Amino acid sequence: MISFNIDELLRNRGKSKYWLCKNMNITSRNLNRIIQGDTTSISFKYLEDLCKYLDCEIGELISIDFDEE
Repeated sequence: MISFNIDELLRNRGKSKYWLCKNMNITSRNLNRIIQGDTTSISFKYLEDLCKYLDCEIGELISIDFDEE
């Protein structure tokens, strides 16, 4: 299972979901769908923006647990 560490990265950087949505020009609904794993795909543009605004590498942003399904 793929999961995103967006909440943790935001917390560590003292930023809010609102701040991230405004900078990425994404709706809070779509951001929450990504965070909760309720989406089946994500564009490279969003991945790039998430890394840019959260000041992280892709490996810090995404976790994969092969035991969960």
